Amino acid sequence: MRAAMAKDESNERSQSPSPKALRQYIQRFPQASVLVVGDLILDHYVMGRVSRISPEAPVPVVHVESESLRLGGAANVFNNILALGGKADLCGVIGADESGRLLMKELGTRRSGRGGVVIDHDRPTTRKSRVVAHNQQIVRYDVEGRGELKATLQRRILRYVESRLRELSCIVVSDYAKGVVTATLMAEIIRLAALRKVPVIVDPKVEHFGFYKGVTVITPNHLEATQAAGVHGDDNQAINEAGAMIRQRLGCQSVLITRGEKGMSLYEGDGASWHLPTQARQVYDVTGAGDTVIGTLALALSTGASIKTGAILANYAAGIVVGMVGTATVTPKQLSEALGNE
Repeated sequence: MRAAMAKDESNERSQSPSPKALRQYIQRFPQASVLVVGDLILDHYVMGRVSRISPEAPVPVVHVESESLRLGGAANVFNNILALGGKADLCGVIGADESGRLLMKELGTRRSGRGGVVIDHDRPTTRKSRVVAHNQQIVRYDVEGRGELKATLQRRILRYVESRLRELSCIVVSDYAKGVVTATLMAEIIRLAALRKVPVIVDPKVEHFGFYKGVTVITPNHLEATQAAGVHGDDNQAINEAGAMIRQRLGCQSVLITRGEKGMSLYEGDGASWHLPTQARQVYDVTGAGDTVIGTLALALSTGASIKTGAILANYAAGIVVGMVGTATVTPKQLSEALGNE
């Protein structure tokens, strides 16, 4: 398996698109129209500094210097697509609460319509609050409801998906296991997308792997991949086994495994596999990097790129975003510059 991987890596190096060819796909990103379906999250950041330990308990005292709200989860995927120049819409759920109001305010004029965002009066809007001092996350606290979305709300989301299908170039499912993505919802999205030959890309959760049979691409991180496949370890052999097993089990075209500082590994239906070394120069914060990967991949596929070429672009985009603190996005200019010279 390792010998085969080395051969594939050699082929990848010799067949990789040039920076000029990659930039041509970036220039076509505005032609894409992507619908993001999944769990909407409000990311709350409390930034400060630490100079002493609390006398009440052995914990740092953070002197707060600033606070900010950012779009997270499926909303961050949506935001990444817009930042890269594509057109995007959003489907998900919020609660009838202050966090829901703030999330919609953050979306602001980014969305042309609001039909895809439904309100569930029985659950809170998912909110993740992170306390960060000296570029280090001290603690995170979450407010969330993880129960399965009611059937009536699932039907509203599916009706919205169906209404948008004619104009879509790709559907992204951003699953954070907060209740939006269910077996019924996924089966219907896959069925509807197949009718129009629209690719479906999924950022998965391990407990929902059985929902994703028949999708185009699935993008687990290395921990999710090995857990889902029942494989131990994170070396090349373990990742290779997990990637091949997941692709075969789900019947998807490709599996793209993100591996942090080790880059990404791509497994395709013909048995081919490639390893893409990380493009990150410095890693400050991996928060939201998976959202950047799937958003970039969706835009690349929407503009005619192969899955391998899309993965290369996504790898460059991830290398940029992990060098920023907090949930961040990448611009076409930043991505073009990261590709280097011809």
